[in-house]
Amino acid sequence: MIAERARRLHADAIVVDGHADTIGRFLDDGEDLGVETNKGHIDLPRMARGGLDCQFMSCWVEPKYVERKQSAIRALRMIDAVKRWIAAHPDRIALARTAADVRRAVAAGRVSGVLCIEGGHAIEDDLALLRAFHELGVRYMTLTWNNSTSWAHAARAAGPDTGLSAFGRDVVREMNRLGMLVDLSHVSEKTFYDAIETSAVPVIASHSCARALCDHPRNLRDDQLRALARNGGVVGVNFYSGFLSQPFYDGKKKIDLADDEARAAVRAAFKDDPARMDEELRKVSRAYDANEAGMVRPPLDLLIEHIEHMARVAGIDHVGLGSDFDGVTALPAGIDDCRDLPRLTERLLDRGFSETDVRKILGENFLRVMEASIDSKC
Repeated sequence: MIAERARRLHADAIVVDGHADTIGRFLDDGEDLGVETNKGHIDLPRMARGGLDCQFMSCWVEPKYVERKQSAIRALRMIDAVKRWIAAHPDRIALARTAADVRRAVAAGRVSGVLCIEGGHAIEDDLALLRAFHELGVRYMTLTWNNSTSWAHAARAAGPDTGLSAFGRDVVREMNRLGMLVDLSHVSEKTFYDAIETSAVPVIASHSCARALCDHPRNLRDDQLRALARNGGVVGVNFYSGFLSQPFYDGKKKIDLADDEARAAVRAAFKDDPARMDEELRKVSRAYDANEAGMVRPPLDLLIEHIEHMARVAGIDHVGLGSDFDGVTALPAGIDDCRDLPRLTERLLDRGFSETDVRKILGENFLRVMEASIDSKC
């Protein structure tokens, strides 16, 4: 049972989640996200029950589409899927392009979805595609996923960290001009600093944790958190156990390595048979999830400790939520899906955060950055 103070605050606050991979369940698995599915982490009824007002809907382009020369097509299909989902439920969810749109949706009693692309390879090295995606409503792009592009190095990619190329800096500047948030989750350290140096407006790290607490290459070092704060940006804390807990991460390194090797082998073996490749990759994913499911989930308090650390280092104005719902399987104990978000509010209050600061973490910090980097361009 959630304490009354926390329940009231959560219901009154605008809750913004900076990253979820939910739309793949609609597009690839045919799930009806308008009903309570009992699958994954998000659907419209559970958003309402969890007080989740705004969800950034990640259009993740898996690297196999690079090999097929279909990255942009895949992104377009995912964007179309988000819009079809929203169009099917106009009384409950709206497409938001600005912070003002989010606030209007809340006032009208609706939740909202914001389009975003995960993986800069989706633009296929073409600024015209970037502009087209923006016109369709995309309001942030994660410069890389785990794979590097020709113009930006990724955190988990092999080889020397080359950061942003000259074209990569052009991408950042064009995103600034358009009013599209530059997302630095997944990028290498040099890419991170090159992008911060290049951007004239606040950036985000949509779904990352603190490296001081878990030494995962996807997490941000304290100097990066301070640089993000100087830029005026925000980091959305990721709920994934492998980014939160050092023992969990240490325990699954072998699983991760085996998974990477299995995926590479499948892509090589079936490069000329996309349907078979997809089938085999799904088998690899199921095996990975089964291995991870047997591990002990860290406590919810560890998620709060990452928020506390980020707030101490970067400042309370630069921390938000970036759950990675439906993109990960192992969430901390106490968080099973978006219905459990009020527990986060309760725990933040229990740990001494003021109601004003809790509102900032829940959504106001993301809305502020949207206003500075998106709304100001409209």
